[in-house]
Amino acid sequence: MSTSSEKCTAIFYKRGSLGILDQLLLPEESRVLPIATTQDAWKAIQTMQVRGAPAIAIVGILSVAIELNRFASMDKKEIHENISNWLDYLVTSRPTAVNMRNAAQQFKVLSSRLLEDPAVDGQAHKLRIIEAAEKMFEKDVQTNRHIGKHGAEFILRGLKPSDKVTVLTVCNTGSLATAGYGTALGVIRSLHEAGRLEEVICTETRPYNQGERLTAYELMTEKMPATMICDNMVSFLMKRKNINAVIVGADRVAANGDTANKIGTYQAAIVAKYHEVPFYVACPSTTVDPTMRSGDEIPIEERPGREITTRTDIPCWNPAFDITSHTLITGGIITECGVFAPGSSEWKRFIDGCRCQRTENENGEC
Repeated sequence: MSTSSEKCTAIFYKRGSLGILDQLLLPEESRVLPIATTQDAWKAIQTMQVRGAPAIAIVGILSVAIELNRFASMDKKEIHENISNWLDYLVTSRPTAVNMRNAAQQFKVLSSRLLEDPAVDGQAHKLRIIEAAEKMFEKDVQTNRHIGKHGAEFILRGLKPSDKVTVLTVCNTGSLATAGYGTALGVIRSLHEAGRLEEVICTETRPYNQGERLTAYELMTEKMPATMICDNMVSFLMKRKNINAVIVGADRVAANGDTANKIGTYQAAIVAKYHEVPFYVACPSTTVDPTMRSGDEIPIEERPGREITTRTDIPCWNPAFDITSHTLITGGIITECGVFAPGSSEWKRFIDGCRCQRTENENGEC
């Protein structure tokens, strides 16, 4: 029997073969797009056939594994140079999500260490990279389940065992945005699996309609109690309905807790604070970027105006993401390590841990 997250699988991998669910075609059509090269992966990421910070990194790294699986040369220097070039290329696909950049750095350093190890031959070099990519893929689902558990328990604390919650979410942060289960939607899944979800409300998330096309698809597939609203209805929703929490994902989180996420997140956070609704960000620690002091330093991708309108007689501004100040994240940041209030001593220790992990990764540990 398939689990809930398996019903909405976005990444299909076995050694030597990689495919993704083409998310531009959902919900009307479910088609698996083969990824045979890093060029295929770059295009799929850039055109948003696959999206979501964790999924972007996983597809990128697995595409390197696919390249290596058929790479004929056994020359270690040539193997390393190709790995580095492939990774540098993949990082250019989308600038805001940090997961791809972090993963690329980890794998470049691992490859460098393998190059320098005289006990590792060319075949072993390739195999170690492939195995590390597969381990990353498997670990993401485990991480997401921890995020879901921590978030659900935190949101339910202080409530009666019979109480249920109504939550609002933005964009798509579920199985389609990760290797499985999801981040913010993983928290919502955990609430649903515990029988504690009254209703989940998702925004349509213009201009790409990830909420309408993808989140609604996941919610309906798994028969969760759900309602969809337009992005410009969030304020009136919170005035009229009892919303217990807003839970969103993240593409990059700065050291102070400022969060880059899908455009529309910032306004939802402002409205949530006005209406005293706890606002949560759910993400793996790999989305946290301790090198960025604040959200002001996070690069924001701007996409073509044609994604907003078919009109050609007016310029369009189309930022793909916005920045939510840590002061608006009133519920906390939910990670696989627990739930943290930005600025708290616990958050600062968590950031220090992320810095240490980053240092370890830069020393070649994947």
